[in-house]
Amino acid sequence: MARCVCCAAHLKCLNVFSKSTTTSFYTVPRVLVSTAISFDISNDNALADSTSPHPIYPRVVLKKGKANLFREGNPVVYGGAVDRVIGRPPPQTGDVVMVTDGTEKAIGWGMFNSVSMYRVRLMQMEDEIRRLSGLIVDVFGGHAVVVSSAAWVERYQSKVERAIKHATGISCITWRPSVEILKEEGLQMEIPKTSGLMEFIQVVENGVKFMVSFEGQKTGFYADQRENRLLLRSCSKDKSVLDLCCYTGGFALNAAVGGATSITGIDSSSPALELAQMNIELNNLDTKRINFQKADITEYMRSAVADGTTWDIVVLDPPKLAPTRKVLQRAAAKYRALNSLAMRLIKPGGLFMTCSCSGAVTQSGAFLSILKEAASSSKRRITQLRYAGAGADHPLDPAFPEGAYLTNVMLRVM
Repeated sequence: MARCVCCAAHLKCLNVFSKSTTTSFYTVPRVLVSTAISFDISNDNALADSTSPHPIYPRVVLKKGKANLFREGNPVVYGGAVDRVIGRPPPQTGDVVMVTDGTEKAIGWGMFNSVSMYRVRLMQMEDEIRRLSGLIVDVFGGHAVVVSSAAWVERYQSKVERAIKHATGISCITWRPSVEILKEEGLQMEIPKTSGLMEFIQVVENGVKFMVSFEGQKTGFYADQRENRLLLRSCSKDKSVLDLCCYTGGFALNAAVGGATSITGIDSSSPALELAQMNIELNNLDTKRINFQKADITEYMRSAVADGTTWDIVVLDPPKLAPTRKVLQRAAAKYRALNSLAMRLIKPGGLFMTCSCSGAVTQSGAFLSILKEAASSSKRRITQLRYAGAGADHPLDPAFPEGAYLTNVMLRVM
């Protein structure tokens, strides 16, 4: 599954096939990596007890009334919650700090950032391991892909890699820093140069084979949509399907396996479509039933509306349009326009699976209102059949609703 700063270490494990071997499906508990990293860092910094203040480490003192929020499980201390920072010299980005309540009673320890809105990312609170804010790990068989979006992850890269190897037994790790997000963390980094040779691995999700490129988007595969792809498959028999922003064909291929009579996938990325085409052959699917086209989805939809072309099912899974709350209003207008066009392409009584991977949209709770307005402007009526998010391997702590980012809605369009 890429997005804004992520607040959990996810381990998505898929079946993997090579030329001669098959690796069984397995799940790696997040707590193994979390425990290993926290132990490694705390050991280096002599932080055996998170409930006692350590005078040699800087302290971040919270404002009155803010402590309970973090005792309940919120792993991120925003700058506005900080009353004062005690320490000489003052802590620098990536330094370990103790977080205390207003009476300077220790709550836990975490990683400090002097410039980010995320002032402290808590690693451990009251002897309980919490999250690994800013770290994503996807595991594909014997290969792990790490996406880093926090300064502390970059600073402790060697420890993170060691913890992953310890928890999974994996020795092959690809490291992918989120350059634009890390700028907000105060790190000026260049986009990593590639070797020029594409790294691929073949994976199986719910019986469908995919080629994954480690130079693709996010970790190379949107594992967070796996349950939603399976749902689409169950609805696709004898239907025509349009998959907009299809990437490497996740939804389109599942529709084909589910018995759809015709599937069209649209994306603007040539490398993604090349993989999608490979995936057709990989699954021995009829090329007359499924085809992928390179196009801008807005232009494609406008052309289809003008031609009067419609489908039984339309899937719309655009890239993140609202990376921050500052652009939420502008992004809402874009989502509204895209969904309005898509609804015009659906046969009366047909299905519409529409998504937003923008955390700002999901957390605002505005997506259904956007869809209602889109239906009104397209002169269609909609009924909500299902409201979902990321897969079960993307745990969400109720104490940290800011961790929610993906919305997937299934509608019937009349």
